[in-house]
Amino acid sequence: MWRADLPNIIYDAGALIAAEGGRRAFLAMHRESLAAEIDPIVPDVVLAQVWRGSPGQALLSRVLAGCDVAATGERTARAAGVACGRAKTCDIVDAVVVVTAVRLGAPVVTDDPTDLRQLADAVGAPLVLHAP
Repeated sequence: MWRADLPNIIYDAGALIAAEGGRRAFLAMHRESLAAEIDPIVPDVVLAQVWRGSPGQALLSRVLAGCDVAATGERTARAAGVACGRAKTCDIVDAVVVVTAVRLGAPVVTDDPTDLRQLADAVGAPLVLHAP
């Protein structure tokens, strides 16, 4: 499924929710990515959006153990704000996902392609999206 030359993929909240729910297609994709040495990246704001620390998140916790949780940082935060302004939206989490993906040239695993595409189009950047 994944190209061997991809160094990273980005997980948005929909991907983490798929992990938490034990969706087989997502879990298979995640295992395949790890086996291909493709690093799944979860922006910290995405983790904050989904994480509740409940016992029901044990599977999500195991998936996260194989991911790099990336700090947003000032550069990404500013770019996300610009993206929101251009797209006329206030969804900072989606904007951070898009900015991170564009900066790394990485595809995004998402169940929200419309909003992410709107943000990417607003900043004139190509974006590859995959369902979880």
